[in-house]
Amino acid sequence: MNKSKFVVAIAYAGLNTIAFILTLSNSAAADTQNHWARACIQQLGERKLITGYPDGTFRPSATVTRAEAAVLMLNAFPDAAVKRSHTKFKDVPANYWAAKAISTAYQKGFFSGYPGGEFQPNQPIPRVQIIGVVAGAKNYSPQPNPAQILQRYFTDAQQIPNYAQNGIASATINSIVVNYPNVKQLKPLQSVTRGEVAALMCRALNIYTVPPEYIAGVEVRPQQVRPLPGKLDTIPTFNSNSPELVTSEGILLSTFPPDGKQVREAHLNYAFQGRFDVFAHHIVRGDAPRTLYQGLIVHNPGNEPVTLQVLHAASYLTREAPFIDLPDVADNALSTVYSGPGNRTMNDVLRGVRQGNFPDKLVIEPGKTQILANLPIPSANGRTTMMRLVSDRPIYMANLAKNSDLPPTINEWQTLLDTSSLAGKRDPIPTPLDPPREPTVFSRVAGVSQGTQWEANITDNSNVSQLTIPQQGKAFSYPLGTVHLITLSTGQIQSAPMLKRYPDTAYFAHSNYGVEYNLTLPLHNPSNQARTVTVSIQTPLKDEGGSDRLLFLNPQVEQVFFRGTVRVRYTDDNGVEQTRYLHLVQRRGQTGEALVRLKMAGGDKRLVRVDFLYPPDSTPPQVLTVRTEG
Repeated sequence: MNKSKFVVAIAYAGLNTIAFILTLSNSAAADTQNHWARACIQQLGERKLITGYPDGTFRPSATVTRAEAAVLMLNAFPDAAVKRSHTKFKDVPANYWAAKAISTAYQKGFFSGYPGGEFQPNQPIPRVQIIGVVAGAKNYSPQPNPAQILQRYFTDAQQIPNYAQNGIASATINSIVVNYPNVKQLKPLQSVTRGEVAALMCRALNIYTVPPEYIAGVEVRPQQVRPLPGKLDTIPTFNSNSPELVTSEGILLSTFPPDGKQVREAHLNYAFQGRFDVFAHHIVRGDAPRTLYQGLIVHNPGNEPVTLQVLHAASYLTREAPFIDLPDVADNALSTVYSGPGNRTMNDVLRGVRQGNFPDKLVIEPGKTQILANLPIPSANGRTTMMRLVSDRPIYMANLAKNSDLPPTINEWQTLLDTSSLAGKRDPIPTPLDPPREPTVFSRVAGVSQGTQWEANITDNSNVSQLTIPQQGKAFSYPLGTVHLITLSTGQIQSAPMLKRYPDTAYFAHSNYGVEYNLTLPLHNPSNQARTVTVSIQTPLKDEGGSDRLLFLNPQVEQVFFRGTVRVRYTDDNGVEQTRYLHLVQRRGQTGEALVRLKMAGGDKRLVRVDFLYPPDSTPPQVLTVRTEG
């Protein structure tokens, strides 16, 4: 066995403590000091995903064989599911150093063999093949017209074999393809090097150490990123989003006490009092016609009547707000612009609407339970519901799911609450937060989250009352909706913590669906020259590589990451107070258009307010950006 194969084999066996194997932990190997992927190689070494050689080198320019690539894939994706049964390759004897790894990699669908039952383990793997293998492990969605996509990115796209075009296009769209030194040259048939494989793995595993100028389709913009001032309030939210796709009747979320219930673990025992919110989003699919009713019920456990006020409330089905293509920015003064039920629901609540099918208040007698809402979800529909409530005494709540031709009665809901278990189909179990692992499953929310509003008065610092505009041609940004592991290098996790949750659901209310952001920017131009200033919302790429830049995509992709209505209030250049509702559609990596453009005279001060409810069906992060045009 040669030394390179032995090193990789040892890594797969998990025996990284053998004395003469160099683990790249504290410093990269000597021959990577000037390599463009040095930081990535060091990070992979610290995570024990790669090792160096006994002589202290890593040899980043050495090629990688198919057998070595099989081992590396198992190191990088240890939790990948087995997809097919074992097969025996003619050219991989049982005593071959990587026989077990090759067999496992085949069973997990990472690799296939060649005609004639061969694996060709010692063949150097070409770049096109390893990129396709990693794209398959990430389960990226197929792309329409992959050949056309690839021509937009690579000058040598015509060299990509037909069998690989879909995988390479998907990998490119998802920003894991790394090309050095010319980002436009894929070199698809060239044997991949150890350094190139390291960079590909870093991108696939969200290790943000690859120089972004070598990532295909990525545009680097120097732009300071600052933590968003303020914090979430402490008002609780009845937060019901798991299971998102409901396939069986049962309890979606119950904060009732478990006493007297057949399935005790389905009840979280949390009483609401005072101000609280309700957010619910669930989907019903299937060809057969059926209607699933979503029942929101409330219970008064006390000895005095409870008055439950409904301040604002809205709920829409997909058929009432279908997903349609919309322009990037559209005036929404009349509430007629929306795409998706979550989008339309958040718009109504932002404007303080209470739909007529919700009562203005309920009076609940001692020991009694009442229906707050009986909401049908016909097959092939989703429903989003958002409510703002006030209770003058403690109450318990439940959100229940039942197939029915008619709205269920309170007795039917009570029986389901007392006897049923959690509704299915359960969503994937979230990945533990510590230590971080890739791929990370955030999963869906079901429980009581803490926080309904984030107010931010954005100034230079806590000691002043103004926000100095950037220098000409410069910009700074504030993240919105950051989640665990995705903070744009600020370290600020804005996700609402969970006060109560089911064990198989999300650890945080990721993305803060339904949370209202109220952002105030007291802009000041301290110079003696007039400046044109813009305020915008942008959707940069996930990146933890530094707070001095943001990454965007060029060319633009079609994955919509944000769709919702934003309210902007400001004094225009004629001194007139303006309130505008603008509907935004932003795709992954999109820079976005200006919400407000102001011509500020020297010494001028202008107050801008931006308000929105973080819309369901959106994906963080977004940023609020202030730019002074050059």
